[in-house]
Amino acid sequence: MNIFHRKRKKLSTDTLRNGVKLITDVDPKDIVSEQFRTVRTNINFSAVNQKLKTIIFTSSAVSEGKSTVSANLAVIWAQQGQKTLFIDSDLRRPTLHTTFGLLNTNGLSTALSTDIDFNSVVQKTAIDNLSVITSGPIPPNPADLLASSRMKELISYFKTIYDVIILDVPPLLSVTDTQIIAAQVDGVVLVVRQGLAQKLAIKRSTELLKMVKANLLGYVLNDVTPKNGYGYGYGYGYGYGYDNKSK
Repeated sequence: MNIFHRKRKKLSTDTLRNGVKLITDVDPKDIVSEQFRTVRTNINFSAVNQKLKTIIFTSSAVSEGKSTVSANLAVIWAQQGQKTLFIDSDLRRPTLHTTFGLLNTNGLSTALSTDIDFNSVVQKTAIDNLSVITSGPIPPNPADLLASSRMKELISYFKTIYDVIILDVPPLLSVTDTQIIAAQVDGVVLVVRQGLAQKLAIKRSTELLKMVKANLLGYVLNDVTPKNGYGYGYGYGYGYGYDNKSK
């Protein structure tokens, strides 16, 4: 596909400073919001015979939009009436607390490194049906915490309370964290940014997921430039595609 051979776009640290744009909350009727709803529908139908309660969104490399996609889809599920929990499992470059304007004194790292009550790190948002667990202080050993029995217990516990649990995780090729979590959840969605993602990187990412027997549901094609030259609104012009045949 020619999208993998376009000029590479400059990496950005904007989401670390300012969080991501929640167009699904700000303008639910925008065409991009509608496309997010289409992505949600396709994810739901990608596993008709299996109830998807825990889903992670990742990418091959940084700045491909995984946090934007996961945050907006968390909003979409909540708007659908699903009791949704959004967990910032990126313990290296967390953004969720900035996106939702929340304190990050305690969070996932706190819950995994101490015997604190899991419920005490859950924070409500201004969006109905949507709660979050921020990353907490950045730990020296993210991979060890995510691979711990405490993480398995946390996921199992919240599955009894929430309809959908979405986890934002690091890029696959950067660290081992995502492989660890991918083996524990019901499904994985790979975010691919047009003009940035490389074909070999995507291939390697899928291989890493297969190594841990993760359930790869498909991909979200991000930052698409329509053939007619006109992008979609809200400043950043995202278009989204989904393909559940990319296993």
